[in-house]
Amino acid sequence: MILEMKVPSPGESITEVEIATWLVEDGDYVEKDQPIAEVDSDKATLELPAEESGIITLKAEEGDAVAVGAVVCLIDTSAAKPVGDAPKVEVKKEENKVEVKEAPKAATYATGTASPAAKKVLAEKGIQASAIKGTGKDGRITKDDAVNAVPSMGTQPSNGSRNTERKKMSMLRRKVAERLVTVKNETAMLTTFNEVNMQPIFDLRNQYKDAFKAKHNVGLGFMSFFTLAVVRALKMYPDVNSMIDGDYQISNDFQDISIAVSGPKGLMVPVIRNAENLSFRGVESEVKRLALRARDGQITIDEMTGGTFTITNGGVFGSMLSTPIINPPQSGILGMHNIVNRPMAVNGGIVIQPIMYVALSYDHRIIDGRESVGFLVAVKEALENPVELLMDNNPAKALEM
Repeated sequence: MILEMKVPSPGESITEVEIATWLVEDGDYVEKDQPIAEVDSDKATLELPAEESGIITLKAEEGDAVAVGAVVCLIDTSAAKPVGDAPKVEVKKEENKVEVKEAPKAATYATGTASPAAKKVLAEKGIQASAIKGTGKDGRITKDDAVNAVPSMGTQPSNGSRNTERKKMSMLRRKVAERLVTVKNETAMLTTFNEVNMQPIFDLRNQYKDAFKAKHNVGLGFMSFFTLAVVRALKMYPDVNSMIDGDYQISNDFQDISIAVSGPKGLMVPVIRNAENLSFRGVESEVKRLALRARDGQITIDEMTGGTFTITNGGVFGSMLSTPIINPPQSGILGMHNIVNRPMAVNGGIVIQPIMYVALSYDHRIIDGRESVGFLVAVKEALENPVELLMDNNPAKALEM
C-alpha cells in the first residue's frame, strides 16, 4: 500500500511551509513516528514524523514552499524492512564519448546589452552592464543575470580571499523580517529609557539562591523579578497591556508575558500564560521549560502566540542599550540590558552600584507619554524595592511558594 504523506497544518492562518531539511534520503526505510523532515513555517521550525513504516519516496526538494495539505512524500507500507546494512552496489557504464567543442559564437549587437527589466535592476544596484556576462540569446543580459549580479567590492587583494555566498533565508527569518518592517511602517513606535539599581536584587539572590535551588530545582534568576515587576506595572497602567484592532482597543485583564529567547533557528517568543498568578518559583520554572523546548526545537505554535506584552534581554549578548521592536499585535516591549558597575549618588556620596539600563518601546497610537513613562518608573520602583513591592515584606515566604 502506498501512503501519501501530506503537510499537516502547523497552526491557524498558516497556509504553506518550506522544506528546510530532509532527515532521510529517497529510498530509505523509515519507522513510524521517525522524524523525516524539518519544515519551516512563518512562526517556527517543526519536525515532520513518518505516519507509517516503509520505504519513502520524496516528492519535494529542500527549499521548496509547499501548501498545507500537499503531498510531500510517499511511503510504501508493504515494503519489508531491510535486514542489516546491505552495501549498495553502483554499476557504472563506461561509454566512448566524443567531445565536440562548439566554436565560440561571434559577438552581435545583443552581446552585453541589458534587457529593459535588467537595466532597471542594475541601475538600482549601481552595477554597470559591462561588468556582467549575459546568459541570454547572443549574450544578452537577462533580468535573472541582473538579479544574481553582486556589486563589486573593490579590487581583490593578491593575498586574501573574497568569497561570497548566496543562500535563501528560511521562511521563519523571512517572516520575522517582514513583521519588523511592518511594525516600523504601521505603528507610531517610540522608546523611553530609565536605569535600575540592581543591588537589592543582587542581595536577595545572594541570600536565597542556594536554598531556592535546593527546594525548587531551578535557579533564582533575574527573569522572575522582571516578570513580576512587569505584571505589577501592567495592572497599574492597563493601556500598556492592550492592543489595537482596527478602530477598537482590546484590553486584557490577564498578563500573558512573551519572553524572547534565542533558538537554533532564530528568535523564538514563547509565552508565560497568566503570569499574574505565578510565584517566583512558577515564573522561573516556566522560563526554564520554555527555553529548553525552544532550544531543542520542540516549541509549538500555540506556545508562541497570544502574549499581551514582551520582555527581551539583549544583556545576555552584552548590549548596553537598545530600542527593542514591538511584537505585534502587542503595544509594548521591555528591553533588558547588561549590568555594569557605575558610580551613583547615594545619600550625598558616590558609591559603585550594579546598574542596568532598561527601555520600553511602545505604540504611541494607544499609549500616551504619561502611561509609558509611568509604567517604566513602576518597573524600576519594583526592581529597586522588591522586598516591599514584590514580596509583601516577606522574601523567605515569597521564595518558598
